[in-house]
Amino acid sequence: MLDKEGIAKRIAKELKDGYYVNLGIGIPTLVANYIPDGMDVVLQSENGLLGIGPFPFEGDEDPDMINAGKQTITILPGSAIFDSAMSFGMIRAKKVNLTILGAMEVSENGDIASWKIPGKMVKGMGGAMDLVASAENIIVAMQHVNKAGESKLLPKCTLPLTGINCVKRIVTELAVLDVLPEGGFKLLERAPGVSIDQIKNATAGKLIVKGEIPEMTV
Repeated sequence: MLDKEGIAKRIAKELKDGYYVNLGIGIPTLVANYIPDGMDVVLQSENGLLGIGPFPFEGDEDPDMINAGKQTITILPGSAIFDSAMSFGMIRAKKVNLTILGAMEVSENGDIASWKIPGKMVKGMGGAMDLVASAENIIVAMQHVNKAGESKLLPKCTLPLTGINCVKRIVTELAVLDVLPEGGFKLLERAPGVSIDQIKNATAGKLIVKGEIPEMTV
């Protein structure tokens, strides 16, 4: 199985030269550490940053330089800092090529629940609803099962939705899967040492397995 860093490394392989990419809170922020050498990718944060670098080393943190999840970050030469109104203008105008989000649940139709657990205090949805409503390409970075061992890839989400029919690809500690337009999770790759049966047992939604499924490389 992959750890969180492994999930981020695998997702970094989805980046393309020239992309503008929004990284959501949680596992997605780790992708900043694994941009392939020589690739020109501009990372955007909804609190008003364009040109985010990798996380700072211990002792080099600047408390005034944070991402939307309030983590300290670095910025690259040529970076821009602006207000959140301009940031959301970029998002709503579809200037972001790829959005990478965390999720609590994803349905086999591509619905995503990523912001609220009923009965628990939350700070709010933040920019998630704008991101899923505006992005044309959404990759979800998430754990395949919850702490109780229950699947988070479901026939239908049980938690309040963030967006409907919007997720394109999912990377978990077990697998890489695409959400098909007609519904269902198509298995593309399995994590090193993980069997197809393990993925089947961890997936409550419709899982589609065709042909030989290769191990992912990270």
